[in-house]
Amino acid sequence: MSPARLRPGIRIESAELRIVSLPLLTPFVISTGTMTAKTFPLLILKGEGIEGVAEAVMDPTPDYLEETIPGAMAFLREVLLPQIVGKRFASPYELQPILSPWRGNRMAKAVVEMAFWDLWAKSLGLPLKAVLGGTGDHVSVGVSLGIAPIETTLERVSTAVEQGYKRNKLKIAQGHDVRIVEAVRAEFPDIKLTVDANTDYGLADLAKLQALDAFALDYIEQPLAHDDIHDHAKVQRALKTAICLDESIRSASDARKALETGAARVINIKVGRVGGFAEARAIHDTCAASGVPVWCGGMLESGIGRAHNIHLATLANFTKPGDTSSASRYFARDITNEPLEASNGEMPVPVNGPGIGVTLDRDYLAAVTDHAEEITA
Repeated sequence: MSPARLRPGIRIESAELRIVSLPLLTPFVISTGTMTAKTFPLLILKGEGIEGVAEAVMDPTPDYLEETIPGAMAFLREVLLPQIVGKRFASPYELQPILSPWRGNRMAKAVVEMAFWDLWAKSLGLPLKAVLGGTGDHVSVGVSLGIAPIETTLERVSTAVEQGYKRNKLKIAQGHDVRIVEAVRAEFPDIKLTVDANTDYGLADLAKLQALDAFALDYIEQPLAHDDIHDHAKVQRALKTAICLDESIRSASDARKALETGAARVINIKVGRVGGFAEARAIHDTCAASGVPVWCGGMLESGIGRAHNIHLATLANFTKPGDTSSASRYFARDITNEPLEASNGEMPVPVNGPGIGVTLDRDYLAAVTDHAEEITA
């Protein structure tokens, strides 16, 4: 064994930073807009002959949350990556003193932390789920269906049901809510059905949200503002249906406040939204201690982000189906060599080697890369 491998941890020798744009097979429509391609920063940390890979989930413009790709690229290039490239870390938790002083920017911090979790797991020869504390070979998954006319939506739900997905989530918005849910529930009375409002409602819409109580939904996701907890508690008290919070939960502290005030009965955990795996696990544990279930949300990730999500969802309190459905529902071709495809509502945990268990298709990655740069010590 070389002297370098006898020293604790792993040294980050360089970082490869890309902007990737993957065309979507079908435009994805939600209350805040329409997406025709998934554009995202991809980070590859390199050290001692190993690569750790992760993708960031911010949008080109401040759509889902306030972070943007241009701002994140500058923050990564000029601040975060220069602080870690050339240094040795014994575990991902040693990154926290570098990441935590900077306010906000959780998605940019997450891509650094997640790439190092992959690098570290590979250095140990272990799958990511093992170092996260997860178990099992499969995770339960559902589908997320964008806004579309009723007939199109019914066809999409029918296909998902035939494919065995364990939950159908309908995107809703003002003017596209009660009628679409009523139509789907009438056609499919027994499926697990949820809706996601992506922040499109306010307290003045309480009657409309209460009308959704009639359709036996598993939960209503994020009806109010992206930064609200207080008013969600008011709405939850007025509803029979559980509220699930997404955008409002950025930390374990947010989750604790939401649960203590009764603002939600379910929490969606997106590792990119909350700043990385350390915070995702803390939110998971906070919810578990309160007996509140969680599930793993998705951001139309490529196979890289999808693999990270699958490994996270092996933790014990991820008891509701997540958003990590088959990649072929979104992309004609992915940037990973290994296809991530669900069967009968179960997604296999990728284990083609240690870490996240998938590898980059470098040829196709080059074809869909809009920008690439290298950061060295």
